[in-house]
Amino acid sequence: MVSRRGFLAGGAAAAASGAVGIAAGASVAGIATEGNQETFAADREVDFYGQHQSGIELEIQAVTNMVALDLKDSMTKADMLRWMRLLTDDIARLARGEPVLADPAPELAIGASRFTAYVGFGPSLFAKLGLESQQPEGFADLPAFSVDQLEERYSGGDVLIHIAADDPVVLAHGTRGLVRDSMPFASVRWVQPGFAHSPGMIPAGLTHRNLMGQVDGTANPELGSDDFDSVVWINDGPQWIRGGTLLVLRRIAMQLDTWDQLGTPSKEEVIGRKLSNGAPLTGVNETDVPDLGARHPNGLLVIPEFAHIRRAAPQETTERIFRRPFSYDNGMNERGSMDVGLLWTAYQRDISKQYLPIQRRLEKLDLLNEWTVPVGSAVFAIPGGVQGSGLLAEALFS
Repeated sequence: MVSRRGFLAGGAAAAASGAVGIAAGASVAGIATEGNQETFAADREVDFYGQHQSGIELEIQAVTNMVALDLKDSMTKADMLRWMRLLTDDIARLARGEPVLADPAPELAIGASRFTAYVGFGPSLFAKLGLESQQPEGFADLPAFSVDQLEERYSGGDVLIHIAADDPVVLAHGTRGLVRDSMPFASVRWVQPGFAHSPGMIPAGLTHRNLMGQVDGTANPELGSDDFDSVVWINDGPQWIRGGTLLVLRRIAMQLDTWDQLGTPSKEEVIGRKLSNGAPLTGVNETDVPDLGARHPNGLLVIPEFAHIRRAAPQETTERIFRRPFSYDNGMNERGSMDVGLLWTAYQRDISKQYLPIQRRLEKLDLLNEWTVPVGSAVFAIPGGVQGSGLLAEALFS
């Protein structure tokens, strides 16, 4: 009988840098063009093997499930290795559009559809397993912020499995397999589903537009650039985290009932950007937006001090982060009020130096706080990728 590790070794020839195996531009929903040929969504694969885990440095997928789990009381480092062996093989197979071993529903493996899943660990895992010395620099639970109204059902967790794809059936099947193989080791703490644009809805490179109409992540480092590497990927510290990153997840509820009462100019003043294209208000002529206040003497608008992008802008070069948020929609009540918001994610090398200074400014003075409320919060350390016949986080638990 061939072991799971044997299957992984067989797939190691496909190891690469974690680049997306798709064409640069998607022209029709679900279809990408590569040369003169069409590639359907089912055939679009993202390499699992490489220096980094997949699902971070790529154009955002259409649907996602974020699953947090808590370890069973009896768990040891040896148990963690067995779990990581299962997840390594499962994710590698699903990324190729294949069923996992002993899959009870293999007919649902209908294609890759840019399936990705990565695994991360919360501060509580290091405490439970006596691995505090292995925590990366700048990694710890976030402090309390005055704007928070956090709920336990959306916060914390020992382990995160973040799953995403361009097809909801592929996502559901993959989530089902990964969670099923995790049940001997942990229990589900929470699941948070989200979504972004379907393939082909926006040009390649354009960032996600959230349900307030705002374009998110316009100041992100470019995918595949040296700038991205310097902002996101860790290259020192414990061996297991090299090639990895640190994640901040914030579930941010949006108050759309009152937000929708504002006119477009007022919304743009709160955000500090044009809603049409995400461009900063600086440089917009006052005749185009006549009811905004602060202006340069030459008649061009100044981004207000309270505007979101002004508060979120880095004041030091070390404060930059990579944002990759998904929207969520939990339906509406009998009055028509919608429970919607963002699964806001930020990736960086050091949370204490990159995310925290930004969040402290937003906490003190950000007019957008009138329409947004953080209701969930968690941080996770994301190990480096899998190469050759290795396992996820093998160096941490060996």
